[in-house]
Amino acid sequence: MTGKLYIVGVGPGHHDHMTFRAKEAIAESDTIVGYTTYVNLVEDLIADKDVYRYAMTQEVERAHQCIDLAKSGSIVSLVSSGDPGIYGMAGLIYEVLAKSGWNPDTDLPVEIIPGVSALNSCSAIIGSPLMADFAVLSMSDLLVPWEIITKRVESAAAGDFVIVIYNPASKKRIHQLQDSRDIILKYRKPETPVAIIKGAYRDSQTVILTTLNDLPKNSEHLGMISTVIIGNSSTYTYKDLMINPRGYKSKYNIS
Repeated sequence: MTGKLYIVGVGPGHHDHMTFRAKEAIAESDTIVGYTTYVNLVEDLIADKDVYRYAMTQEVERAHQCIDLAKSGSIVSLVSSGDPGIYGMAGLIYEVLAKSGWNPDTDLPVEIIPGVSALNSCSAIIGSPLMADFAVLSMSDLLVPWEIITKRVESAAAGDFVIVIYNPASKKRIHQLQDSRDIILKYRKPETPVAIIKGAYRDSQTVILTTLNDLPKNSEHLGMISTVIIGNSSTYTYKDLMINPRGYKSKYNIS
């Protein structure tokens, strides 16, 4: 008997920003698996279900348990904040399944349910910073060597991309964001607008608008649930908002 595995993105944290399909999959499931913080986001939706909570860094254990439970007949939702296909568990699940010789057409049914990622939610809060080409980078060097991350930062800065930074800092990881700032300052003006959004759409939400030059080295607003958006050469601020022109002004009269 084979069940089904849903890999569910629940969005930034508030149910108003969770998709209908995500709620539907969670309701259909008899088993919920996830990092404790993410499971807590859907606590009120899973009262009658078997729940397996994991600590951070137990991703491999999580993946194997999800697959094993679904293969044994359970309908499982592996829950993740944001979108599970963006720095989430979807990749690891598929890696494990592929290594086992899984056939998506005949073996365990797997469905990814996309969610609103931090780049969407945070840009909506701060204005319209992503109207031009942008790059998304993670400062976590747990799985990716730091020298590779710095190459990507340099490329994004040189290409004048708006830069969205996930996982900007943690208790043990404090130099990465400042190192990236120093690289970006080689290509951007010191007054380039920067937004720091922590806990988007959660009760703890905070928003700071600053500049690249004044980006704080250490701050209670920088952490694993924070996102940093760094503007490009066209980005400007207006009444505590970041705006990136789409280019209409050069072709049309927008006044």
